Amino acid sequence: MRLIIIGTLNGQIGAATRIALQRGAKVAQVEDIDQALNTLRAGRGADLALIDVGLDVRRLVDSLKEERFNLPVVACGIGNDARAAVAAIRAGAKEYLPLPPEPDLIAAVLEAVAEDSHQMIFRDPAMGQVVRLAEQIAPSGASIMITGESGTGKEVMASYIHRKSPRAERPFVSVNCAAIPDTLLESELFGHEKGAFTGAVARRIGKFEEANGGTLLLDEISEMDIRLQAKLLRAIQERVIDRIGGAKPVKVDIRVIATSNRNLVEEVARGTFREDLLFRLNVVNLKLPPLRQRPDDIELLAVHFVKKYADANGVAERALSPATIDALRKAHWRGNVRELENTMHRAVLLALGPQIEVGDIRLPDGSALADAAGRPIAAAAMGEAGAMDAGTGGLVGRTVADVERDLIIDTLKHCLGNRTHAANILGISIRTLRNKLKQYTDEGLAVPAATEGSRATA
Repeated sequence: MRLIIIGTLNGQIGAATRIALQRGAKVAQVEDIDQALNTLRAGRGADLALIDVGLDVRRLVDSLKEERFNLPVVACGIGNDARAAVAAIRAGAKEYLPLPPEPDLIAAVLEAVAEDSHQMIFRDPAMGQVVRLAEQIAPSGASIMITGESGTGKEVMASYIHRKSPRAERPFVSVNCAAIPDTLLESELFGHEKGAFTGAVARRIGKFEEANGGTLLLDEISEMDIRLQAKLLRAIQERVIDRIGGAKPVKVDIRVIATSNRNLVEEVARGTFREDLLFRLNVVNLKLPPLRQRPDDIELLAVHFVKKYADANGVAERALSPATIDALRKAHWRGNVRELENTMHRAVLLALGPQIEVGDIRLPDGSALADAAGRPIAAAAMGEAGAMDAGTGGLVGRTVADVERDLIIDTLKHCLGNRTHAANILGISIRTLRNKLKQYTDEGLAVPAATEGSRATA
């Protein structure tokens, strides 16, 4: 856990730092927001920011978003000042921490951030086999390719490998290649010098340098433009990078883990992914099974998410009824663990009785889980040909373009407008999805609005 503390915290900085250090955090302290941004630009990354509520919290949050620094912000102030707390949350802070700092409270905040996306929860033998292989290869320095459907936990697995490796005490840095426009991704990875291009107002250390000594995760690498892949290949092979506008190469020592929800062999055949880069990255391949192929994990994960969101929302933790567990196990879970997590979050908020019943569980489109449970699995059991015959009856007489349009729009609705998630489920690139949606908009069709988290890719 890397923590950056911004401001004096009204003289409580020493106490907060000591508590964080005792809990195993690596702490950096700066006086103001400008110093914090310069620290991050210099490659000294952080996983959490604590900021004095007397500073401009909104400016920090907006600056982090503008410069693509992905870290949560917690505001701190003397006592339980409700007005200051509300203002900080409205400005974009995730939490408000009263001072003087309580050791248990700071520990809880740190643990919540550390736990957020790094827990490996499994019981099913199918997942256990993959985890054992991950543990076997973690001590090596080999590059790893993690594949699997969207939502199966590829980033969680990458973090798990890092924590089991000799680099565990060094940075783990993640870059979502699908969420960053091509024009910015090169700078994000390799950094730039001041004045290298319009808008480069200061030197910016890229993710390769930030991850030096540790692990760099290239999430959804199949979305990277093929022209940038050549520079990435050189960086991995030679262990040197060139900042944009830089005068000399910079040496780096990192382990690279990449993820993809696509078949990269097929992408190579299409000419959208370099074969030599695939060979370099795919020293070891870990294929994560979809949730429907690890049924013993469904109840375990559902119970975990119920507890997590009951605690987060301050509501009673309810048990899952036997009928609910049975329905959860029969559901198809196209979005895998991510979809299950969101579904259980809704159930926690909707449940009123002593248990979470089947009727409390709703899918993103508002339909009941019981209506959807088992149908895709039954179709799969018929065999590929049988499933095709059973599922195409309503398509005869329609054009391929019409079917494609309805599939894209329905999937986008299912993902609540999130372009990145929809593209992952559809198995197409975010660029292809954007082009299709522009075409539909030009044709006068209604397209679901982009969610806040997908505006960068909308």
